[in-house]
Amino acid sequence: MKRIIAGTIGNCVHVAGTMNFLTLAEKEGYETEFLGIALSIDKVIEKILELNPDIVALSYRLTPEPLEEILIELKEKIERQNINNVKWMFGGTEPTAKIAEKSGIFHKIFYGTEDIDEVIAYLKGKDYKKQEFYPKDLITRINSKYPYPILRHHLGLPSLEKTTEAIEKIAKAEVLDVISIAPDQNAQEYFFEQDKMDHRLDGAGGVPLRSSEDFNKLYEAAQVGNYPLLRCYSGTKNLLPFAEMLKKTIDNAWCAVPLFWYSDLDKRGPRTLREAIKENQQVMKWHGDRDIPVEVNDPHHWSLRDAHDAIGVAAAYLAAYNAKKMGVKDYVSQYMFNVPAFMSPQMDLAKMLAKIELVESLEDENFRTYRQARAGLASFPADLNQAKGQLASSAYLAMAIKPHIYHVVGYCEAHHAAGAEEIIESCKIVRGVIRNEFLGTVDMAKNLIVEERKKELIEEANLILEAIKVLNPTVKDPLSDVETLARAVEIGLLDTPQFKGNSAAKGELTTRLVNGALYPYDTREGRVISERERIDRIIKNNEKKSVV
Repeated sequence: MKRIIAGTIGNCVHVAGTMNFLTLAEKEGYETEFLGIALSIDKVIEKILELNPDIVALSYRLTPEPLEEILIELKEKIERQNINNVKWMFGGTEPTAKIAEKSGIFHKIFYGTEDIDEVIAYLKGKDYKKQEFYPKDLITRINSKYPYPILRHHLGLPSLEKTTEAIEKIAKAEVLDVISIAPDQNAQEYFFEQDKMDHRLDGAGGVPLRSSEDFNKLYEAAQVGNYPLLRCYSGTKNLLPFAEMLKKTIDNAWCAVPLFWYSDLDKRGPRTLREAIKENQQVMKWHGDRDIPVEVNDPHHWSLRDAHDAIGVAAAYLAAYNAKKMGVKDYVSQYMFNVPAFMSPQMDLAKMLAKIELVESLEDENFRTYRQARAGLASFPADLNQAKGQLASSAYLAMAIKPHIYHVVGYCEAHHAAGAEEIIESCKIVRGVIRNEFLGTVDMAKNLIVEERKKELIEEANLILEAIKVLNPTVKDPLSDVETLARAVEIGLLDTPQFKGNSAAKGELTTRLVNGALYPYDTREGRVISERERIDRIIKNNEKKSVV
């Protein structure tokens, strides 16, 4: 175990930065000792000879001019004592750091502008600034930083030129690890059938990408700064050709594909429910065969349409289960908080922890999962200052699940699409939240109310999953069977209030927010109903129709 000793020198008593650094070092497995404040150079040398550290970290944050003489003394006494087996570090303000740089003593200097991930990278034995090395695949990038999450943000401005310029600006800012490209709806549905596009809608909802060369331009724009990875939505039609094109052009960091959606359920594509499930499974398999990570973004699709919490939890398991069944090895599981927008933080966290427990129960040597957290867009107010508060608040709650990826939602998104400046600012807000989180916080996951609700949701989600399994007892694996899954939607085991009038779904579910959580609700009786009661009603109604 490497040993770090640290303190402030001269008459400097500003110790917060030093203590924060030692806290991070301890989490990375170092043995640390704080020597004190306003240390003399003789005291520093004495402690080095006594403790034989691997690293000596010194800090000075006052007027820079006196530091020059202090460091001259330090250099002379290092040479006199023949201390050559120590790495020296310095932390301060930019003016004092420049003095430290001129001294020639220090192996690593922190100027006060660095982010926490750079400090962690150094403690892990990596210095991105010197190595000019940024991992070019998702899993390596995650592992190079964890437990600090990598950051992702989506981007799709109404023109290719503006989007390309924004990517380059964001990359140079070095605040974001993954840029998610948002194509306009024309591109998502008709990229391979452009004669069917309604060009009045060009740029609606994203960037109007019309050729593989357009994607190449986006990739080239990202090859500066911290070289952020790129990823893109899977499209809503011709998903396999689109996946191949994304791999060849932007080296798609991971695939995001639904299980049930982009179908006649949500009207975002021309596919029937059964066609969508089958094709979506094929897309998962295509990526699994090529060792490309996959995210199945179903759980929040159900919750965004006001399905109650137990359905969201069951959907999270179904999504991960189908990805594993299709041969996916690295699975990105997205946990969208604030859906619906007025969920209480306790109930929200309980729902995510229930999802995590079920999803991660599927892990084995061939199936690894990675947690991706984000805020729900509908929770952001149009007032931009309040929206910044929501961004920070949601990120702080999400850190309780220790995500590998944090999907930053631009604070301005309820008002207008985020450009480069808003994305950079939003990322810096989240980085500030994460910096404080790493100082040590209360473990909200241990809250008794949270634990009780998590247990309840796991039990209810398992009731849904078991009910789906018995729909078709002759099928070997009903949870990945296209017909069984479609049937679960049609009879209402998987349902939402927004499915009312949808010919592909039941559309009879009613839900209510009670004490911060979303439950199934009987409007005639004016009460919440249990999940077992809801399922029993569905099965009895289905049996009656079968007899008729």
